[in-house]
Amino acid sequence: MANGTENWVMMVTAQTPTNIAVIKYWGKRDETLILPVNDSISVTLDPAHLCTTTTIAVSPTFQQDRMWLNGKVKQGIELNYGLTDWFNLVSEIQIAGSIYSLGKLMNLKEDESQLSAIARQGSGSACRSLYGGFVKWIMGKEENGSDSVAVQLADEKHWDDLVIIIAVVSSRQKETSSTSGMRETVETSLLLQHRAKEIVPKRILQMEEAIRNRDFASFSQLTSISASRSEPPDVKYRHQAIFGD
Repeated sequence: MANGTENWVMMVTAQTPTNIAVIKYWGKRDETLILPVNDSISVTLDPAHLCTTTTIAVSPTFQQDRMWLNGKVKQGIELNYGLTDWFNLVSEIQIAGSIYSLGKLMNLKEDESQLSAIARQGSGSACRSLYGGFVKWIMGKEENGSDSVAVQLADEKHWDDLVIIIAVVSSRQKETSSTSGMRETVETSLLLQHRAKEIVPKRILQMEEAIRNRDFASFSQLTSISASRSEPPDVKYRHQAIFGD
C-alpha cells in the first residue's frame, strides 16, 4: 500500500486451474445468478500445465476500469477495479473455468462449496475449478441459487493414469460465444428441457459410475455423446480440422 491517505493501491493475486466438462451444462435457468438447467461434471486440469493467474488492484486514484488479458487491454469491461489475467494457453479457446475463481481471489473464509457459489457468479464453469480431480456442479433447486454449488467426486489421485491431450487447431475466437449460444438454445430449442430433465440425469449417474470404476470406455463414450448436439439451434463449436478432409 502506497503512502498517503488517498494515494494507495491494494493488490491480490490468485492462481486457479482450468477444467474441461465431460457432461456439459447447456443453458441457464437464471442468467443473473448463473444457474444452470442441469448438473454437469468436469475434469480439472493440472495447474502446472494449464491455469489462470489473476491479479486485481483497487485504488481511489483509479479513474476508470481497465482489464489486461495476456498483456493486452480489453475494451468495454466494467469492473470497478483494475484486473490482469494471464492464461498459459491461447485465451480465445476459452476452456471452461479459465475465468478466475472469485472466491479464491477474494480470499473469503468460507467452505469450498460456498466459494464455488461465489465463483459461479463470475463464470458458471469456474465454480468447478475450485477442486482438483473430478467435479460435479449441482444445478440446485432454490431460486436464490444457494444450493447450486460444486462438489468433488474424486480427487486428482483417483485416476492418475488418465491423460488429457489438448490440440490447438485454431487460435481464433469462436464465432458464437457460449453465453449467446446458451441463451439462443434456451429461447428456441424444443428439446432442451427434455435433455435437461430426462437425458442428462441418466448420463450423470453413468459418468459418476465410470469415474468411480475408472472405466475409460464408458467415460470416453459419454464424453463424446455429451459434446455432440443435434437439436436446434445449429451452433457448431467443433473445428473442421477435427474432422479432417
